[in-house]
Amino acid sequence: MAWRARPVDGFPDDLLLAGLASGDAELSVAFVRRFQSRVFGVAMAVLGDPCQAEDVAQQAFERAWRHAAVFDPRRGSVTTWLTAITHHLAIDAVRARRAAPVDPMALEEVLGAGPDGPERATLAAESAAELRAAIRALPAEQARALVLAAFRGLTAREVAESEGIPVGTAKTRIRTAMVRLAAVLEPKRGPS
Repeated sequence: MAWRARPVDGFPDDLLLAGLASGDAELSVAFVRRFQSRVFGVAMAVLGDPCQAEDVAQQAFERAWRHAAVFDPRRGSVTTWLTAITHHLAIDAVRARRAAPVDPMALEEVLGAGPDGPERATLAAESAAELRAAIRALPAEQARALVLAAFRGLTAREVAESEGIPVGTAKTRIRTAMVRLAAVLEPKRGPS
């Protein structure tokens, strides 16, 4: 007697998830096929990079497989559960991306002259000088937090560890410094 594939296309999502949990190859493949475009789409929407989205999608299916036994249908659908897993993994991937820190001493180069010539160089030097003066006018703890976050590329948690303060305090210092800088620098720039 020839082997026949089961018609899994009509199976409910939770049955496919149970098959994934039990290691049933056919149900596992059907589960992945049913959700692969949605999972990839969620990852792509958050990350914007197809390669990273593929990695996150694979991690999401792996996590679904590892945690399928604890899925509770009373708390939501399989679709909602799996897309939440994907979204959280994608957000973690975004957070893992680190901006390249800029050395505060190289700030003038970043703001420096471009192809526009000496006029741009003069404006950039004036802007850099205004920025440095505005940062120096901040309370010392706010200035340190801002420089560590904005120019050294540290996260609020890393600023907190560096300064020996709670994370909330680090966030407040960074935010307050940014607001103060904006208040000082924006009026000088005038309307755009």
